Amino acid sequence: MSTTPVAAQLYTLRNETAEDFKGTLKQVADLGFDGVEFAGFGGHSAEEVKAMLDEFGLKAASSHVPLTDLKERLDDVIRDQKTIGSSYIVCPYIEDRSEEDYEALIKDLAVAAAKCEQAGLTLCYHNHDFELEKLSNGKTALQTIFEEVPTLQTEFDVYWLQKADENPVEWLDSYSDRSPLVHMKDMTTDDEQFFAELGTGGVDVDRVWEKGEEVGVKWFIVEQDESRRTPIESLEISMNYVKNNLK
Repeated sequence: MSTTPVAAQLYTLRNETAEDFKGTLKQVADLGFDGVEFAGFGGHSAEEVKAMLDEFGLKAASSHVPLTDLKERLDDVIRDQKTIGSSYIVCPYIEDRSEEDYEALIKDLAVAAAKCEQAGLTLCYHNHDFELEKLSNGKTALQTIFEEVPTLQTEFDVYWLQKADENPVEWLDSYSDRSPLVHMKDMTTDDEQFFAELGTGGVDVDRVWEKGEEVGVKWFIVEQDESRRTPIESLEISMNYVKNNLK
């Protein structure tokens, strides 16, 4: 039986949290999630967020923090993460993707990763498909980032890896000692390759889960960037698949 905890990425519920942050956390807890991955605190203080988590029996799995904040206000970010009980800070997305931009990104990530490590926290990097494009060194941007910043950990997003014609299981195997977080997503099998609830698409989520357990993943995190249902319905379908097939 799997004991690895499962979190919901709150970006999935961005509209809901904007309307009712606390009520949305309760809904997530009611679905059976062990924790949440934050994408902002909805205007609440870290202390207020921690109180909500405690009330609903949720843990802070990690937090997506914009690169600008990692560069300009990392001390505040670290303090807030310690307040909510999160051990992982994640760089979630980058806008600028030239080779020069990646060189600058690597320097910024190295500085931030070192500072996080000194504070007892871990910095991770979340991929999309564009980091799988090759640079002039013959390696993908994602490989280059992790080679150049050895203290940086991974948060592989299995949807975006598969969309880039990569095998998520192979990436987890290659970074078996650097993969504390995994974004669990599925993908429709039609030409649109739309975001899908776990178990309803073409990603081998069972094998990803198995490999994640094998390499010691600390949190599986369910996210659905967009949904054709209400986001809470999509999370419920995905969580039911986890309960019935993976846990």
